[in-house]
Amino acid sequence: MGQVKNIAFDLGGVVLALSYEQAVRRFEEIGLRNARQHLDAFEQKGIFGDLESGRITAEDFRRELSLLTGRELTAEACYQAWHGYVDYVPKRNLEAILSLRARGFKVCLLSNTNPYMMQWAERDFDGEGHPISDFFDAMYLSYQCGVMKPRREIFEMMLKGQQAKAEETIFVDDGSRNVEAAAALGMHTLCPHDNEDWTEPLEELIRRLSE
Repeated sequence: MGQVKNIAFDLGGVVLALSYEQAVRRFEEIGLRNARQHLDAFEQKGIFGDLESGRITAEDFRRELSLLTGRELTAEACYQAWHGYVDYVPKRNLEAILSLRARGFKVCLLSNTNPYMMQWAERDFDGEGHPISDFFDAMYLSYQCGVMKPRREIFEMMLKGQQAKAEETIFVDDGSRNVEAAAALGMHTLCPHDNEDWTEPLEELIRRLSE
């Protein structure tokens, strides 16, 4: 297997296909008029960033978003709005991840995300009743770690948790700033475009690194 032992994946735009436009529309529908200014495809800001970095809880977010929209929002309304980011989960990605694990690689998720997104992901991630945790050995989630990519601390937490060195790790993320941060720590990286098929490029990288 060569020197690669650990493979870390981003969630949105890599494991699952994102729909930024659908998310904007869903938040607009619950009354967030300038939703496009609040939402980001890679790193959230404001109360959205506070939620994803673990500085506020899901309930705090619901209250704050209610103030922004000028009406009392339910937790379900917040959940449905966040779920707008989900376009679909490509089966080929899940098959590739399970194949990597079967071949002995440690495979983890390293994502800027939040409790609303994970509520969905732990419910029925693949459309067949399996939670996201069935597909990964471990998950390093920004709101639980208390820090977001591209901060180096979250990468260091992942390496420590995986008991892996940076040079034994491949990190797959569609955000260039995140990939640059991982590379600066000595990781091998792959930066597919949002929703692009990364399965063959990843296999090529593994082959090259094991020569």
